[in-house]
Amino acid sequence: MMFEGKKVLVTGIARSGLAAARVLVKRGAKVTICDRKNMEQLAEELLNDLNNLGIEIYAGEYPAVSKQKFDLVIASPGIPADVEPFVQARVAGIPVIGELELAYAIKGPEVEIIAVTGTNGKTTTVSLLHCIMEAAGINSSVGGNIGVPLSAVVDQMNAGVIAVEVSSFQLESIRDFRPHICGILNITPDHLDRHKTLESYQEVKGRIFANQQADDFAILNFEDPLVRGFAEYCPAQVVFFSVEQPLEQGISVYQGMICASGPAGIQEICPVSSLQLRGKHNLENVLCAVGMAWSAGIHSTVIASALASFSGVRHRMEEAGVKNGIMFVNDSKATNPDSAIKALQSFEQDLILIAGGRNKGSNFLVLANYVKEYAKAVVLLGEARDEINQALKEVGFSGPVLVVNDLGEAVKEAAQIAKNGDVVLLSPACASWDQFDNYEQRGDLFCELVKSL
Repeated sequence: MMFEGKKVLVTGIARSGLAAARVLVKRGAKVTICDRKNMEQLAEELLNDLNNLGIEIYAGEYPAVSKQKFDLVIASPGIPADVEPFVQARVAGIPVIGELELAYAIKGPEVEIIAVTGTNGKTTTVSLLHCIMEAAGINSSVGGNIGVPLSAVVDQMNAGVIAVEVSSFQLESIRDFRPHICGILNITPDHLDRHKTLESYQEVKGRIFANQQADDFAILNFEDPLVRGFAEYCPAQVVFFSVEQPLEQGISVYQGMICASGPAGIQEICPVSSLQLRGKHNLENVLCAVGMAWSAGIHSTVIASALASFSGVRHRMEEAGVKNGIMFVNDSKATNPDSAIKALQSFEQDLILIAGGRNKGSNFLVLANYVKEYAKAVVLLGEARDEINQALKEVGFSGPVLVVNDLGEAVKEAAQIAKNGDVVLLSPACASWDQFDNYEQRGDLFCELVKSL
C-alpha cells in the first residue's frame, strides 16, 4: 500500500494513533489526527511534536469525513466502530483500517509476524515467545497490544520475527493481516460492553486466522470448547495444546513432561517442574508458546532453556514484596473475572483479595463463588465495588468485606487483616479506567504502596 500524497485521518491521540501518524508522515502522507480530548487535556510537548511533523490536529471534536477530505481513516483500537468518523467513512466508501493493519501494510518482506490472542494470558505468552526466539539467536521483537504499537516496531525492523499481542479491538479493523503462526489461548466473556454478546466476541477473535493459508499454523487450546471449535473452519494447519490430557498430535503434558507429539513420535521438551511460572493458567500459556515455537522450527533444547529462565511479566502474578511474612502479589493485569479466578486458584495460602474498578460488562457471580472458596477476606474499591459486593452477598461469602475509596486505603486495610503466611492479592477483575489511565499505572502504585508499608 502506497501512502505518498494520501490524505489520512488518524483517530485517537494515544499510543496507537501517534505511532500510526508518525509512520504515515514518514511515508509522505498528509496526516490529520483527532481526539475527543480538548487541547487543554493534551500535553503541550505532544502537541508541539505533532505540529512540528506538519500534522493537523482536531482536539475536542472529530472532523467531518468525506472523499474530498480523506483517502483513508486509521482506527485506534480504543475507539468503537460506531463513532461518527467511521460511520461517515463507510458511507463515503473510504477505507477504514486499524493501526495493526497499517503495520502489516508497511512491514518489509523479511519481517515475519507471529501473533497471539485470547481473553487472558496474551502478554505472558508473547513475552515468552520473544524469550524463545532470542534464545534461538533470531532477531526478534514484541509489539501490538503489549504496549508498543506494531507500526512503531515494524518501522524500525528490516528482518526478523515479531511476536504480536492482538486484542479483539484490533482484530475488528483488520483486512489483510496474516500471521504465519497464530495462537488462541482462551475465550471467556470480556469487553461485552463493546462486543455485546459472547458469540460476537468469539467471532472477532477468530479473525486472527481469517487470512491464513495452508502453509500457516494455528495453535489452539483443545480444552476451551470455543477455541477448539475454530479448527472446523481454520484454513491453516491446526496444532492443539492441552493441559488436561496427553495428545497424540499436539503439545501436552505426559508424566510431568511437556511433550510435542506428531507423526514422528513424542519429543520431550522439559519437565513442568522446571518452570518458574505459577498456576494452571500459566501452563496453558507455556504450552501455547511451545506449540508456536515448535511450529516455527525451534529446537526443543532451545525451547527448554528459555522456559526454565522465564520468570513472567510485570503486573501478572508479580510478587510485589513480603512484609511481616505477608506476600503481596500484583495481578493488576487481571481486568476480567476469569483472569482473577485463575489467580485465586494459584495459591494454597490464606488469601485477602483486593478487587474492583470499572466493569466491562461482566457478571461477578461466578467470581464470587471462587472468592468464597479461596479467599478469607475481600477489599473492594472502584466503580464496580457495589456490584461485586452484591455478588458476594448472593453466594453467601462469610468473610469480612471492606469497601474503600482508593488503592492506598485498600492496601492499608488488607495489610491489617493479613497474618504471617497470608497472601494479599491485587487481582481486580475489572478495568482500571475509573481511577487510573491503565492497569500498569494501577500495578505500579500497588507496588509502591507495598514498599512503603
